[in-house]
Amino acid sequence: MANIKDIAKLAGVSISTVSRVLNNHPYVSEDKRKKIEKVIEELNFQQNLNAIHLVKGKTFTVGAIIPYIDHPYFQALVSGIMENAFKHNYSVLCCATNYDQDEELKYLHMLKRKQLDGLIICSHSNNGETIIPYTKYGPIIACEHFEPLPCVYTDWYESFLAGLDYLIQKGHRHIGYCTGREHSFSSEMRYSAFKAALTKVNKPIKESWIFTDCYTMNDGKRIIKDFQTLNDIPTAILANGDEVAAGMIKQAKMIGLKIPDDLSIMGVDNQPISEAIDLTTLDLNIKEIGKQAFSQFYNGTNKNIKIPFKLIERNTVSTLV
Repeated sequence: MANIKDIAKLAGVSISTVSRVLNNHPYVSEDKRKKIEKVIEELNFQQNLNAIHLVKGKTFTVGAIIPYIDHPYFQALVSGIMENAFKHNYSVLCCATNYDQDEELKYLHMLKRKQLDGLIICSHSNNGETIIPYTKYGPIIACEHFEPLPCVYTDWYESFLAGLDYLIQKGHRHIGYCTGREHSFSSEMRYSAFKAALTKVNKPIKESWIFTDCYTMNDGKRIIKDFQTLNDIPTAILANGDEVAAGMIKQAKMIGLKIPDDLSIMGVDNQPISEAIDLTTLDLNIKEIGKQAFSQFYNGTNKNIKIPFKLIERNTVSTLV
């Protein structure tokens, strides 16, 4: 069986140069790298990864804490994490918690026991006082604004306010919105943005037009069904995700509401479904958040990086002015 010494001899380089190529070290010329990779392929060389892990004290695995595996937002985050992880020969363990604090603690304990090299928290249920002590066991990066930790995030307040301002510019004054967990940081920021937007146009908040625990198409359908119990409904609603918006559009058509003439709907995330249904939405650049979160982990940087968002204007918002 070939070893590193054999590869070095056939490639005409030093053993240390072969080692650098095997470990993706940047300081190797492209010519030497290609020559070494060709020899490796010819010899069908495979590293003993377990031995490398023991020597380096690493598992080459990073955990991604997510509440749900099947939600498009978190799928996009994990996709970004994986894209960069695979470039550096890292595996990604998807750690689904369903926002259960005990489940989340299990993965923090895995970091403590050196079963993971680090954690990327896409959304959390435990507070900072619980999470921060685990940073002494390995890097923990957040994919949301979580100042005690290095984080890569979208500004929930700014993005939501931009969406609301767009609806207002279109002439809408009777506006509702939906969100996820009622008392999460993102929901609190959305409520603050909602309050600020309506204050600018001297409109009071109607609590009956605020919907919580919205994640899926079925939740979107539920909102439209709830509309049927209200004396009046908003002219526009900002949804918590494109799937929720899609559910609203589907249910609205079933009861005879025309989109956008009777009800304007705006999504968040710019998932593929939004283009299919011609949905106006906010692109939060989710995959880039995941990619940069892994880069923070891999490079050992300690930064707070805000990722820009942009409005994607399509055809589900009417103009009232």
